[in-house]
Amino acid sequence: MDLDTPLKPPPAPGTDNPATAAPESRRDQRTGAPKRRSILGRVVAWLVVLSLIGGGVWWFAFRPAPEMAARGGPGGFRPGMPTASPVVTATVEKGDMPIRLNGLGTVSSLATVTVRPQVGGQLTQVAFTEGQTVQKGDFLAEVDPRPFQLAVEQAEAQLLRDQALLKNARLDLERYRLLVKQDSIAKQQRDTQESLVQQYEGTVKADQVAVENAKLNLSYTRITAPVSGRAGLRLVDPGNYVTAGEAGGIVVITQVQPISVLFTLPEDNIPAIMKRLRDGAHLPVTAYDRTRDRVLATGTLTTVDNQIDVTTGTVKLRAQFDNADQSLFPNQFVNVQLLVDTLAGVPMVPVAAVQRGAPGTYVYVVNREDSTASVRPVTLGPSDGAKTVITKGLRPGETVVTQGADRLREGAKVAATDGSAQPAAPAPSSEGPRPQRRPQRNAS
Repeated sequence: MDLDTPLKPPPAPGTDNPATAAPESRRDQRTGAPKRRSILGRVVAWLVVLSLIGGGVWWFAFRPAPEMAARGGPGGFRPGMPTASPVVTATVEKGDMPIRLNGLGTVSSLATVTVRPQVGGQLTQVAFTEGQTVQKGDFLAEVDPRPFQLAVEQAEAQLLRDQALLKNARLDLERYRLLVKQDSIAKQQRDTQESLVQQYEGTVKADQVAVENAKLNLSYTRITAPVSGRAGLRLVDPGNYVTAGEAGGIVVITQVQPISVLFTLPEDNIPAIMKRLRDGAHLPVTAYDRTRDRVLATGTLTTVDNQIDVTTGTVKLRAQFDNADQSLFPNQFVNVQLLVDTLAGVPMVPVAAVQRGAPGTYVYVVNREDSTASVRPVTLGPSDGAKTVITKGLRPGETVVTQGADRLREGAKVAATDGSAQPAAPAPSSEGPRPQRRPQRNAS
């Protein structure tokens, strides 16, 4: 051993010898790869198992019914055969379609009269009750008649006096005419007497008019109903002094039987209405309440205004109603429906059958031979909200799709169900859907 060679320190306890460390590291690398491959294999195996489970669930949940699969019907399909889309159908019907126009109206009385006294005096009597139905000529109230009775007697007395003067003047005239023939008096005296007679005749005629005027004023003390109708609130109580033509009046009488409704319609509808009126037709009008749930009365169109409102593009019309049950009240708001005409024997389909798209307005027609749907352009006519008239494109007896058209295309296979066996959906209201009332909770 060379003394100059430095001595190497012994390896620390627990420290591997470098000569043996390298072979052990290589051994660990060789054993790590199989471990990773084993983990990856287990993951793949679990994925396969989950896929099989999912496929089984789908098969049991969505497999076709055996009997339908056997015949390739709507519940199943044959290989290479397109799936039939379930649809609801309806048959094109031939029927009558009424053409109705809807408008908004206000009930208007045919006559509203404010009863005013025609002579002044103390109101001594009121004979009507508020809200009473009165007839034309019924006694309503009375003004003190005594001053007017005295005026009549005074006028009659003046008439008697002047009639006596006239009689005496006529007798004198006869004498003067006889004396003139005898040449006993001048003709001028006779002429003067003739003028006096004419003067008295005029006075008597004026007295007769005064008597008639006094009697007329006396009759005015008895106030009667000028029209038939319903009396409103009493505006003056007995004992008050009233004057002729008093502004407030005594009572307002409104005629309610018959009664009218003023309503408006768009100007585009006027030609058809005027044509029917010129033909002598009586167009029925139906008045509904504010919610269009209840029919109030049925009447007839009587008048169309002579000009169009340029601000709204509408025309005013008046309909008259008997109003026997007084269901219509003046100034009441009503919905009005005017029946203009009725189209007889026209093809009709449910509104749900009509589609709009690239072809324009169209329907899907079901071909019964091969159960396929084809697009058929149509021309629409009037509609009542539930059914629509088809003026061109369909014939009565054909079958159209009412539900499920959004899943169809030209030539698509369909599995049709007749919609006539299902309850018909209510027609949409012109005011839109109504809000549903929330259920009330019982108080605990």
